[in-house]
Amino acid sequence: MIISQNKPFEEVLAFLENSEKIIIVGCSECATVCKVGGETEVQEMKEMLEEEGKKVLGTTILSPACNLLNSRKDMKQFKEELKETDAILSLACGDGTQTVAKVAKPEVYPGSDTMFIGEIERIGQFEEACKACGECELGWTAAICPITKCAKGLVNGPCGGAKDKKCEVSNDNDCAWLLIYDKLKDLGKLENMMSMREPKNFEKGNAPRRINLRNQEKETANA
Repeated sequence: MIISQNKPFEEVLAFLENSEKIIIVGCSECATVCKVGGETEVQEMKEMLEEEGKKVLGTTILSPACNLLNSRKDMKQFKEELKETDAILSLACGDGTQTVAKVAKPEVYPGSDTMFIGEIERIGQFEEACKACGECELGWTAAICPITKCAKGLVNGPCGGAKDKKCEVSNDNDCAWLLIYDKLKDLGKLENMMSMREPKNFEKGNAPRRINLRNQEKETANA
């Protein structure tokens, strides 16, 4: 899940300084769960902007914002409004905001900061879980990610700086490699830590990345 947080309202106003007529969009999925871009947040933003003298021509919750075809279809409801809109304010994540910018001509501004890919620990509480590095290491680390959990992204064991099982970079975090060790020990697979791993192939994480399932299926069929 993509975790995001609201930008300071002052920053949003700075973006919209020269814009009078606004459309606000949110997202039905991640931004709604994060309480950043759901129905409630979009309505609150509408009221705040109107108090600042802005005219909100319309609001909508895209389903989801990052789906190009869906967003193009959903934005058609504002066919007439878009002709006079000065700007669109997106409360979706950075991905969704860029998607909206592809399907609408007015300038699109972000109303949130995209933080990380994470898990929902409980309502309103999230933890970073994945760097989307392109080469998953979870198969030999007992499903604990050393790239995300370790502040240094080490793949060949701990750095030696941990104290009381806490990371030397931040005492708020457990040492990832001690977590991995304990889990592998419980599983009877400590031998996983005995092999020297090759340097991580960060080329697989080069941005921007694309995946085309249709092309993959064709290549598989022709193999």
